[in-house]
Amino acid sequence: MSMKLLHLSAYTCDKCEGPVISGSFGTRESEISRESNLTSLRAICLACGEGQTELKSNNLVRDFAPTEWALRRLPRPQES
Repeated sequence: MSMKLLHLSAYTCDKCEGPVISGSFGTRESEISRESNLTSLRAICLACGEGQTELKSNNLVRDFAPTEWALRRLPRPQES
């Protein structure tokens, strides 16, 4: 029973003070196992589009509960 978990965090943009969303994916093999295969997603400000590479120490981070995420492979469109 392997499941993918999506983790999301939000904090303030250094440039415009808008909301920055960052996230990561992890794999959990069972309910009691630790997550493995952690993959970070790019952090980006939803207001100005600025990519954030590092978090300032004075930023308050709001972490959201991990959510199970089923990855589905979509069929590729046929070339004509």
